[in-house]
Amino acid sequence: MARRLPSQPPVLPGFSYVHVLGSGGFADVFLYEQNMPRRQVAVKVLLSEVVDDQVRQMFQAEANLMAQLSGHPSILTVFQASVSADGRPYLVMELCSASLSERYRRERIPVADVLRIGVKIGSAVETAHRQGVLHRDIKPSNILMTAYGHPVLSDFGIAASLGGGEPTEVVGMSIPWSAPEVLIDETAGSVESEVYSLGATIYSLLAGRSPFEVLGGEKNGASDLIGRIDRGKLPPTGRTDVPPGLERILARSMSRRPDHRQASVLELIRELQQVETEIGAGQTPIEVAVDDWALATVADLEDATRLRGSAAVTSTRRRRRRRRVTEAQASAVQASALGQSRAVPRGTATRERPRRRGVTALVWALVAASVVVIALGATATLVLVRATSTEIPRVGAVDAELTDDSVRFSWSDPGLRPGDAYVIAAGEGTSQQTAADYVVDAPGEGERVCVTVSVARAGATGLPSGEKCVTGEAP
Repeated sequence: MARRLPSQPPVLPGFSYVHVLGSGGFADVFLYEQNMPRRQVAVKVLLSEVVDDQVRQMFQAEANLMAQLSGHPSILTVFQASVSADGRPYLVMELCSASLSERYRRERIPVADVLRIGVKIGSAVETAHRQGVLHRDIKPSNILMTAYGHPVLSDFGIAASLGGGEPTEVVGMSIPWSAPEVLIDETAGSVESEVYSLGATIYSLLAGRSPFEVLGGEKNGASDLIGRIDRGKLPPTGRTDVPPGLERILARSMSRRPDHRQASVLELIRELQQVETEIGAGQTPIEVAVDDWALATVADLEDATRLRGSAAVTSTRRRRRRRRVTEAQASAVQASALGQSRAVPRGTATRERPRRRGVTALVWALVAASVVVIALGATATLVLVRATSTEIPRVGAVDAELTDDSVRFSWSDPGLRPGDAYVIAAGEGTSQQTAADYVVDAPGEGERVCVTVSVARAGATGLPSGEKCVTGEAP
């Protein structure tokens, strides 16, 4: 089928047209130079023949969503959105390269690079989810590269709000990276389907093809792919340098049943970080937006520990007043104990003795106060040590439930804290998660699947649980 020619670039005030960057089913992308400030930008312009109320609403939604999220370092930045003089809506965006979508089919990308891209793009998707937004079109061609080699997620054109009413159809859905429940219209999108698409994208970057594509084969049409996705078990990437643990992580993320996948994108990218550690690569930081309450807490702590202007003066004056009261009280106590509460005749000697006794009383009072402070400090230190103890809890007994197609391992929470995770050791690989259960495919007849569970805290891993094994039964 012949490719259509790009549309005529619109005349945009403040921008000078340079050349065409690419064309899609709904829009063309042009390179423009912005006059003030002077920089090159990518301008996405809708085709006039597809512009109707629905498409216009989708385009406006994309502009609003990308503007809302583009502060994230791994989400494409949107500078401006408007409508050209000929009535076509357009977006002015950061200029990035689409080289990744060609590179993974042309050459073998190192595993460490793919893991880094997966964690960064996963961080962007997790941030969008926390804002209540589904991307719904995660795939290699929607990952662009900045001039500094940083991957960014683009094209929220078919994004939808989490928890909102589901649209009647998904326009422009990309079949090779879509979850089976989306393809058969069980859902228009969910967190679980985003986990699937991110896993499928990472798989593609490793394998050099989409997950169920047959290289050199003719049966790669839409119906062929949907059939394989719906019924097929994920084939291995075919690379000897891909760790078995990573193969299992991707297979789990693309399980046929959504409840067998990682519970969130955050859980998936934490498992990718674990693989980074196993292969000796530095862990890529997870870039997830800080919650509002955390920001408020930080601000409150800063205010509580900072004295400004008159507040500092007031605090000093109060301390001085407290010191004078303490001296007077100490003198009165000492004088009463020595019978000096009656009037004292005037004279040098008689004036000096009470002063010395007052000073002595002050010294003893300070000593007593010091003892109390030391005792309280010791108690506070003990409480603090207990509160911040790094002792890692150990998982107790692990239970297993075998069904026809899966095994569900589960255990009781031994006392996880924020930031902790479970480390699941199954076979030769490990994975990390926060859920207190782990689902794998059922073993074949006579085969065994075994797991141990330990807790990871502050970069260290505690003692593992006892090993739990399940043997496959005859069908």
